[in-house]
Amino acid sequence: MWVLVVVLLVALMIPITAILLDSPLGRSIARRLEAQGDGGGAGSGGGAGVRQLEQRVEALETDLEDLNRSIAGMREELQFVQRLLEDPGKKKRPT
Repeated sequence: MWVLVVVLLVALMIPITAILLDSPLGRSIARRLEAQGDGGGAGSGGGAGVRQLEQRVEALETDLEDLNRSIAGMREELQFVQRLLEDPGKKKRPT
């Protein structure tokens, strides 16, 4: 009985973990962990500045991609709502 519970728990945790890691929260945690890992290494001041700028550019690019996906989704939803609002006027229902 306990084996079945453990197997089901593991099977359910896999997709939940994947969803959390792919979410904006997971990405921000990953960025913070990368920043902490880079801060501990010894290097020149200029190299660290370039590294930080690269990370900021990468973060901005991922945010831009997320916003583009969000805008595309909203555009599709708006078109769907517009079609729903236009359809009743076009169709004549037989009585």
